Amino acid sequence: MINKFLFKHIDNSALVVFRIIFGLLCFLESVGAIFTGWIKRTLIEPEFTFTFIGFEWLQPLPGNWMYVYYAVMGGFGILIMLGYRYRISAFMFFIMWCGVYFMQKTSYNNHYYLLVLLSGIMVILPSHKYASLDVKRHPKLKSISMPAWCKWIFVIQLLILYTYASKAKLYPDWLDLTMPTLLMKGKINYPIIGEFLQNSAMPYLVGYGGILFDGLIIPLLLIKATRKYAFFASIFFHLFNSIVFQVGVFPYLSLAFSLFFFNPETIKNIFLKRKEYYNKAEVIIPNYKPVLLTLGSIYFIIQIILPIRHHFIQDNVLWTEEGHRLSWRMMLRSKSGQTNYKIVNIKTKKSSIVNMSEFLTKKQTRLASSKPDIIWQFSRHLKKVYKEKGEDIQVFVDAKVSVNGRPYKRLIDPKVDIANAKWNYFTHNNWILPSK
Repeated sequence: MINKFLFKHIDNSALVVFRIIFGLLCFLESVGAIFTGWIKRTLIEPEFTFTFIGFEWLQPLPGNWMYVYYAVMGGFGILIMLGYRYRISAFMFFIMWCGVYFMQKTSYNNHYYLLVLLSGIMVILPSHKYASLDVKRHPKLKSISMPAWCKWIFVIQLLILYTYASKAKLYPDWLDLTMPTLLMKGKINYPIIGEFLQNSAMPYLVGYGGILFDGLIIPLLLIKATRKYAFFASIFFHLFNSIVFQVGVFPYLSLAFSLFFFNPETIKNIFLKRKEYYNKAEVIIPNYKPVLLTLGSIYFIIQIILPIRHHFIQDNVLWTEEGHRLSWRMMLRSKSGQTNYKIVNIKTKKSSIVNMSEFLTKKQTRLASSKPDIIWQFSRHLKKVYKEKGEDIQVFVDAKVSVNGRPYKRLIDPKVDIANAKWNYFTHNNWILPSK
């Protein structure tokens, strides 16, 4: 049964077309970061970059070299699209994208994480065996089929993503439309559509429509009778997200995934009319079967565990942020903070309040006022800066935070020297005060 499910060969048209679209989107994501000013705002202008904890060694290149970095990365996207030296190009894009992903979290976005996973998956897939420059260079490489696992790896990944995205919305502030309402209010100044988004029906569409779409879209795409309707719903949903929430290439990448749900012959007839259609359904057991089953099982177990880890950490993830990232928790909360950092010289006992704008950009300041891990990292950074000046200091933080418009409440224990506190990766950090 498992052999037929994973190793039966099917037509590879969907994978070939997806490779072309994926490479193009990788290119657009890379060059878009250059021309929209994202690189300048996020990686060049800041004097200090908030990396993922443990990746402090991974810093932006000096001067304007990050523009070159992204241009090269975009070039690998084009090579993926063309299928030129595909394995190397896909691997290099994966490594470079991982670099910029772990390099900063000021502009954290779930589609950045998805692109990490997908670019890694694409390295191992035989998506260059048709309509590629590699096949033109080496005709013996050409193939019109692929093992079925190449399709199911996408389907299972999407099922995990959307299921957890739907589950995460099942909490009071989403169900009573507090958060969807706040999301729409934040768009009031949008040209043309800003006023329309304030319609009383919009929070219901965003709130309950989001739960239903995320929870049902993959099963509905898998069922032939509902597939077409689910696809049209996907077009509306993702274009709405693209226009209203401006989440980069993610909506278009999500639409491209639909290729794996339709009949391969339909995909071939639309996009690859000259291609021969494969329908032999041969079951070919490869030598790598044990490795594939082992690594695939480990990968998906991790994907299932990561989004639920916050249930095993004390307090509410919306408050502590512990277990928030890598968990498909998309646009679930609005946080604001009123925070002071007090510096105390250990030797002289003199104290002063930090002017955050001297160290951080406006966006970084907002994060360093409301997110515990960012607060911890900034405190450590302050200690390092003052140490370079010959001062040994303590850093005490008085942070009052509001979640989803609720009254401000103290987030950090003001008696704890955060600069010398340890960061617990897998358990609760006790210097974060309780949410209730």
